[in-house]
Amino acid sequence: MSVAKVGSVVLDCPDPHALAGFYAGVVGGTPEGEGDWVDLAAPGGPTLAFQRAEGHDPPRWPAADRSQQFHLDFDAGGTWEEVDAAEAKVLALGARVLDREDYEKKDFRVYADPAGHPFCLCRIEQP
Repeated sequence: MSVAKVGSVVLDCPDPHALAGFYAGVVGGTPEGEGDWVDLAAPGGPTLAFQRAEGHDPPRWPAADRSQQFHLDFDAGGTWEEVDAAEAKVLALGARVLDREDYEKKDFRVYADPAGHPFCLCRIEQP
């Protein structure tokens, strides 16, 4: 028996509305809220929430002294062509590449969102 359900995943950032807009471009949905807190009800997933953090200091990947602490994995499809298309879209939205080395062996690519949080586009083979 579980104790609780995931209500939301909250990301600290300097501009909640801008980061919610980035993730809306990645997973869909419409950002809701203004000011210091914005929610994004991600279709098929938990709510992503964005909280203003003055002086936000993003993680550095990979770095033990400024670890990522957590990251989001996104299923970008079962083929590299689908992942390539997803990559083009997230880069156009403002992501930047952190690691693509040996991705064919790892089945994922690592990026940073506009506020510096790491996330992965994963190739998930469909059954």
